Amino acid sequence: MTVNRPVAWLILLMLTGCTAQRTHDTPAAVSHEPASVQAVSLLGDTLGPPVLDSAVRSARDAALAQTRDAYERQPGDPDSIIWYGRRLAYRGNYQGAIDVYSWGIERHPTDARLFRHRGHRYITIRELDKALEDLLRATQLTRDTPDLVEPDGLPNARGTPTSTLKTNIWYHLGLAHYLRGDFARAASAYRECLRYATNPDMDIAARYWLNVTLRRLGAYADAADLLLPVTSELDIIENHAYHHLLLAYKGVLEADSLLGVARTGDALAGATLGYGIANWRLTSGDTAGAVALLQEIRGGPEWPAFGFIAAEADLHRLASAGGGP
Repeated sequence: MTVNRPVAWLILLMLTGCTAQRTHDTPAAVSHEPASVQAVSLLGDTLGPPVLDSAVRSARDAALAQTRDAYERQPGDPDSIIWYGRRLAYRGNYQGAIDVYSWGIERHPTDARLFRHRGHRYITIRELDKALEDLLRATQLTRDTPDLVEPDGLPNARGTPTSTLKTNIWYHLGLAHYLRGDFARAASAYRECLRYATNPDMDIAARYWLNVTLRRLGAYADAADLLLPVTSELDIIENHAYHHLLLAYKGVLEADSLLGVARTGDALAGATLGYGIANWRLTSGDTAGAVALLQEIRGGPEWPAFGFIAAEADLHRLASAGGGP
């Protein structure tokens, strides 16, 4: 259903209700069950919680219950706040996660991790200006601090975390700029993310988004230079979709074969691969082909995926520009 964005947000407020007033020392009261409307897309669609497989849902409910217990026992502990917010988001309750992070920020206004996580979830619900504000604040708070490995809430196959606080801050800041159409600032943020990347997975993720951003800026030679270190032999743990897209941009893999994988694999990989190919089409002059693929992504179920949000942003931008890139 497509609706006017202000009306859609009014519906969202009515469904979720207003958070009860609480004291500085009282934890945010959040329902485990996500509200039926979690966000409004950049195109005015109301978005409900993603549908989870029953086994995945049960596992996430159990993990959420554990983190809620820890949060209620030690509501002032920033780690308890962060993990409770993360588990709420994994369950599809992005509004609840933001509420928990916001309460945590009231208590810990200099903890960059809270701004980093809230900024991420503001991106998820398409509140890009708020995301930008949070992530910029996180860069300020970490300017003179050592980087920290961030533990994974949904561990990869090797159980090896691949990102750090600073790479995640700059990565999401780059995305916020990109989605807002500020490609120059997005490129700057992704270069900073690449500077902090210490393993192939994070390097590939930052390199992918920097590559597509440079192409949007028309800096094709710089984008091509960025592909030089990308080889098939890289030891990638989890960011396989980004790796394969860069290999396709380099001409090592066929884009059409990746598109076949995007249409038959899991929805998250499909949105990621589909957007990478759509961006290639768009920046290669095939606007009609790009729009068709962007619309296909929009029709999928994985609306929290970055590729899905980027597809919305491009469709909105194209419509505003009368069909041009």
